[in-house]
Amino acid sequence: MEKSEIIEILNNWNYWYREVPPTKERKIYDKKISKFIKKDEVLVIKGVRRCGKSTLILNQIKALYKIGIPKNEILFVNLEDPRFINYLSLELLDLIKETYLEYLNPKSKPYIFLDEIQNIPNWEKWVNREVELKSSFITITGSNSSLLSSEIASVLTGRYISIDVYPLSFAEFLDFIDIEMNSKMDLVAKKIELNRAFNRYLRDGGFPRVVDYPDSEKKELLISYKNSILLKDIVARFKLKNFTVLNDITAFLLANTGIIQSITKLKNNFSISYSMAQDYIEYLKKAYLIFEITKFDYSLKKQRVNEKKYYSIDLGLSNLVRVPNREFRGADLETVVFLELIRRRYKVYYYKTSNGLEIDFIVEKDNILTQLIQVSKTLKDEKTKKRELAPFAKTKEELHLKNIECIVISEDNSAKLEDNIVLINIKEFLLLNQDTII
Repeated sequence: MEKSEIIEILNNWNYWYREVPPTKERKIYDKKISKFIKKDEVLVIKGVRRCGKSTLILNQIKALYKIGIPKNEILFVNLEDPRFINYLSLELLDLIKETYLEYLNPKSKPYIFLDEIQNIPNWEKWVNREVELKSSFITITGSNSSLLSSEIASVLTGRYISIDVYPLSFAEFLDFIDIEMNSKMDLVAKKIELNRAFNRYLRDGGFPRVVDYPDSEKKELLISYKNSILLKDIVARFKLKNFTVLNDITAFLLANTGIIQSITKLKNNFSISYSMAQDYIEYLKKAYLIFEITKFDYSLKKQRVNEKKYYSIDLGLSNLVRVPNREFRGADLETVVFLELIRRRYKVYYYKTSNGLEIDFIVEKDNILTQLIQVSKTLKDEKTKKRELAPFAKTKEELHLKNIECIVISEDNSAKLEDNIVLINIKEFLLLNQDTII
């Protein structure tokens, strides 16, 4: 590839001679990324395709300009530009940097952002060299959770900081649609507005661009997201030939978010081999389309063999593949709580007692089990209340848990229940109740 071609592509993606377009802040991520952007370690930003990683990079570029970093000391490389497609190699990375240095002539150590780095085979060797020579501040993004597999991590030992990015939380969603939440009183004052926004969030999900799309176009956009993830991050990456089965399993798991599944059940449902079902689950996890949690057990061996629970990355994608006229609100509330817990970087399990009672989440913080959480639409019905509260005592008894918080998250008003169980309104949990979990 000629340098003249490369500089033309780089000029298209960089802001050396033009203004950075308007972007929305995502304050928690922006603050966290800016804290590490000037370190000598590689900053790795990973998450599902279209969750907003590239926008976060643009936010950092703006922030660097604001503190006086010259424009020619910042390089953004989009490794999904189709003009690069036949040249994706370590040699291309060398040539890109050579071209950049030759044409832009930065006077100080440059900031280099490599977007969708997983497209370059053995990229970690090039990045590792840059880090060892301390010749650039390197930030990379990727849409695959194996971006830092054990092999890659061994090459970059002690030389990287990893940040997982998710679609919008409900708090971020409100920020994107210009609803301000400054105090607990806003839950009351803006009740109707919040209820409408929450229903929209459960329906459309949290992909940033979907928020701004007209309702009539959201479905097509979400279809394109799903297909892009499946084709680029799974089919092409793992050289799969049976797209139909992959698509069907994806639809099944996204639609049935929060349900306990087994590989054997999937194998039988889709008439495929056990190993094929197992592989497809792994591919979907690596592409961040689903998350897997295990049944808690003090034996790690038993944890590995127990049936797993799978959660969708985004309810917009789930609703895309669901059958009409069925009620999913309970599962959706549970999924929203799960995604919030992992955003807050907690390890999460489910639990089933010896007599078949299920606890939705056991939360682990700093290697200690700190909370048992049930998620329910409402406890106003006495039978529902009894069913939701019953697993707490049995779980505490079987797992020998004494000092552990027991919480029900629902759409009811927050209250204290019997046996020191706390009921928390889900919007309060998502918007105001950070201290309960963090």
